[in-house]
Amino acid sequence: MLFEDRLTLDAPRRTQDGYLAVRAKAARVGHYEYTGRDVDPENKHGFRDQAIVKVAREADQVFDKASAHSFIGKPITNDHPSVPVTSANWKDHASGTIMGAKWEEGGYLSFDLMLTDAGAISAVEGGKRELSNGYSCDLVRGDFVSADGTACPFKQTNIRGNHVALVDRGRAGPECAIRDAAVCASAPPQIFDSLTTQEKPVKTMLIDGLTVDISNADTAQATIATILAARDAANTKAAGLETQVSTLTAEGATKDAKITTLEQQVADAKPTPQQLRDAGKALIIAVDKAKALGVTVSDEMDEAAIMKATVDKQMGDAAKDWTADQIAASFAVLTKDAKPAQQQVQPIGTPRTIGDAATAVSAARTAWLADKQGAYRATAN
Repeated sequence: MLFEDRLTLDAPRRTQDGYLAVRAKAARVGHYEYTGRDVDPENKHGFRDQAIVKVAREADQVFDKASAHSFIGKPITNDHPSVPVTSANWKDHASGTIMGAKWEEGGYLSFDLMLTDAGAISAVEGGKRELSNGYSCDLVRGDFVSADGTACPFKQTNIRGNHVALVDRGRAGPECAIRDAAVCASAPPQIFDSLTTQEKPVKTMLIDGLTVDISNADTAQATIATILAARDAANTKAAGLETQVSTLTAEGATKDAKITTLEQQVADAKPTPQQLRDAGKALIIAVDKAKALGVTVSDEMDEAAIMKATVDKQMGDAAKDWTADQIAASFAVLTKDAKPAQQQVQPIGTPRTIGDAATAVSAARTAWLADKQGAYRATAN
């Protein structure tokens, strides 16, 4: 995507050949304002119809060596051409050349420019002082905060220069404009010294384990504020998580206590063998007494049901609203003299007389011995 920004020409000087040599503030850290159609022409992000969209340009992009080098040797144009400048149309648009780049204090990148076209030089001398970068870059969508604290929905990356244009009003502000200066007889030496990009001196500080560039006060302040805000947010989140852990631990301990209590209650409620025997005996007695009073008892009835059936039969409606204790007391009185029916053995099949087994065995043995004693007397055939 191709963009255009304002910048500043500072102290122009004439050479012996009539050219205009000048150092211009070319780019700055901060945010830039574009139309919605500039940044989102296809409305992929819903910004196309907005009048102003703020775009962040961060220090690591402005002072990127590859980005700065991409402008060196590119043409200066009188107003922006409608298309990018290439070798095919260079002679139609070029009014000078970008000779070099240098980092300046205050978050600016400056270009050393040589204007060689008489028409462009006349325009500058006539008051056309502002400049505008023509470049391509990638736009990244997100929630960004520029160095000056402005919220931006986009930021620029991979900036690549195409040209610098003389304009009546650029985008980077009046700081980026050609300023008056004395005419000299030849190009200043720094123009040619800056053909190779100079390294920007960097002052750093270690904050919360992170290295922060403090060369520019505004940038450093914004960066530090961002780091501290992130740290505070992380601390708050950690405190919240610790509270959650404590709460879950307490809830776990409470659940463990409940489980232990329930297990103990189950153990206490489990009847012992003696209790089972006593309950079985009591049930048998209740069955016998109820039957003695003519009550029909089924296998599904427990002791309480047997008592209630007995009392209901004997007392009728008088006992319909009685409690379990009242029914038990009444059952005890009603069955106090009840005699369980005598259990009789019921014969199965045809009755048979069963002799004494010991006597039968003795008789069989005696007969066998007698047979053996007389065996030798048998008549031979």
